[in-house]
Amino acid sequence: MNKRQKPSKSRRGAGITLAVCFVAAAVMVGTYTLRNYQEARQQEQALAEENARTKEKESQEEAGSSLVINTEEDPADGAEQETQGSSTEDAAGESADSQSGAEAVPQGSASGTGASSQTSGGAGNVNFSGESILLWPVDGNVIMNYSMDKTVYFSTLDQYKYNPALIISGAEGDQVISSTTGIVKSIDENAQTGTTVNIDIGNGYELFYGQLKDVTVNTGDYVEAKTVIGYVAQPTKYYSVEGCNVYFEMRKDGQPVNPMDYMAE
Repeated sequence: MNKRQKPSKSRRGAGITLAVCFVAAAVMVGTYTLRNYQEARQQEQALAEENARTKEKESQEEAGSSLVINTEEDPADGAEQETQGSSTEDAAGESADSQSGAEAVPQGSASGTGASSQTSGGAGNVNFSGESILLWPVDGNVIMNYSMDKTVYFSTLDQYKYNPALIISGAEGDQVISSTTGIVKSIDENAQTGTTVNIDIGNGYELFYGQLKDVTVNTGDYVEAKTVIGYVAQPTKYYSVEGCNVYFEMRKDGQPVNPMDYMAE
């Protein structure tokens, strides 16, 4: 009996050992598999987190790019603003040119040279009308009458021309007075009429006094009737034959009118 039992114990020991080895191997395999599984999960999570961060960064970059685009100035708006500014400047330049043209040298006169001082001359407190009377600017005779419907003979020029003014004789140094109340609009140097004072007398009426020297008024001055505005000068070369005189022109809304129609007798 004892001899038979010994082999049985050996086999059982061997079986137990084999079982233990199998269990140990299983445990080792399980541990290795679990470790691989955990590493794979960690890699997947890290990859997912990296993708999430990448998407978030891309979203932020897109949002920032949209913000920059929205805050940039629209080229069309800039062009429109430039066009509006250019139109404003052009309109201002045309207005200045028109005003300068309206205040130019007396109509019918040659273009002037030298200094010219002008002002818009407010006419709020001057009110010349068709019933108003003009005083004679200088004590003298009429050398040449106003004539815009037919030409008259200019002795110095030896030709016939229209004459938009009265040419009144005077001695050099005689006082020249304002014919009525007004505001000095400009003082010009003109080749034909010499030093010429333009006075706004209201309601579209203006008076031009030419062939002066030693002018006593300035642009913008308010003058009463009989105010001395200057003195008779030597005539320009356009009136050398006619002699010393006062060039006296009147305009209504920019067009010459006959001063004699308003002169006191």
